[in-house]
Amino acid sequence: MLSHITEVVPLRVPVPLAATQGTLALDLLPRREPPVAPVVPIALGRRRGAEEWARRFAQAIVEIVGGDRPSTQVLRWTTRDVFADLDRRAVLVARAGGHVPGQGRVQPVRPRVISVHTCFLHDAVFESSIHVRYGERSRAVAARFEARGPRWVCTALDWS
Repeated sequence: MLSHITEVVPLRVPVPLAATQGTLALDLLPRREPPVAPVVPIALGRRRGAEEWARRFAQAIVEIVGGDRPSTQVLRWTTRDVFADLDRRAVLVARAGGHVPGQGRVQPVRPRVISVHTCFLHDAVFESSIHVRYGERSRAVAARFEARGPRWVCTALDWS
């Protein structure tokens, strides 16, 4: 019955490619200039001190999570939220391993901080990316430190 219709209507109409597309409005053109971050001038001694502090702090927290140290050892150098998360992680790892957190050497392989990279956002704020090795396995930890009086305090901690 419909044999007399000969015109074929395309189902998809070609749409010209735009620089920005889709609901997320992503710019698909390549960036020509690298992003510029403001340079925060930090005295070399302060920078080295902060990096060493981040390294010692990182070693302590991985030992806390593994059960080798009590979490109270870093209470003065963490915010309430960071301390609560660290303590919760230590308890969960202890339950999984069948030991009591912070009661001494329980890890078969001691975790080692391999590297620490810091970035100062302000004279009183820096962030660190930390590479930790557990035997043949590795983890990354990100930490944010803020100066509170004469000491650095960890205000954020992220494990991956």
